Amino acid sequence: MGSAAVKPAASRSLLDKLLPVGTDPVAAALVFGGLALLYVPTIWGLAAVLWPQDEQGHGPIVFGVGLWLLYRMRDRLAALPVPGSTWSGRLIFGFALLMYAVGRSQAIWLFEVGSMIAMIAGLLQMYRGWAAVRMAWFPLFFLLFMVPLPEALVAKITGPLKAAVSAVAATVLYHVGYPVGRAGVMLTVGQYQLFVADACAGLNTMFTLEALGLLYLNLMQIRSPLRYGLLAVLLIPIAFSANVVRVMTLVLITYYFGDEAAQGFIHGFAGMLLFGVALALMLVVDALIVLAMRRFGGRPS
Repeated sequence: MGSAAVKPAASRSLLDKLLPVGTDPVAAALVFGGLALLYVPTIWGLAAVLWPQDEQGHGPIVFGVGLWLLYRMRDRLAALPVPGSTWSGRLIFGFALLMYAVGRSQAIWLFEVGSMIAMIAGLLQMYRGWAAVRMAWFPLFFLLFMVPLPEALVAKITGPLKAAVSAVAATVLYHVGYPVGRAGVMLTVGQYQLFVADACAGLNTMFTLEALGLLYLNLMQIRSPLRYGLLAVLLIPIAFSANVVRVMTLVLITYYFGDEAAQGFIHGFAGMLLFGVALALMLVVDALIVLAMRRFGGRPS
């Protein structure tokens, strides 16, 4: 009898840690069960089809971080008052269901994955009003980076972007004395030729770096609108510069160690270098912004 009486208490303690204070476990199970029924097949499909590709490799990271950001604010969301009207939340929820139905039936990832974000926003409005949607704006916005864009749009933007990255990388290396030539996105160094692929300098790579930068801004809890705005705008040239460094690194590896050395592990290492350079540039730029704001009397915090 004594051991049997301890188990429910331990179970309640575990639920208290996992769920916000005052949450009905049955209602929570129904909501999360319904979401799992809809979107576990979607996530499984992403993991099997898109996420293994280099261009979409950021997807699981964005998904996991986005859910973590929502989870860590669960108590603050639950503390908000129950809204008096939920008709707008019901409209958003219904629109999300329509998006899901069209995306799932027609194999349109943009609609199927995007509906998840709209559905979360609708549920937040229905249970805790627009205040909850405003509070959770960053996790919802961050999750947008996992939504696969139409291939036609990606191809249209990626072409000029790759050409620009290739041109800057070739120009810098040429002016420091390396025998580098360029024809479009084809770089020639010595006797080797390198094709700058989408995964090295494409739109999805820029999106990944933008997501990394926005996460940095959020975790740093920057409250100064000027500092936040400047960093958000400067994330674009920072991401571009990191892509240039990655391409230059692969060109130099090929020049010194051969074409085979630039593939495999070293190619993956260059991808990690991309994020390291981007993070270092963000820290440097942020420090410069803080120094400038302090010098001119601004409040950088």
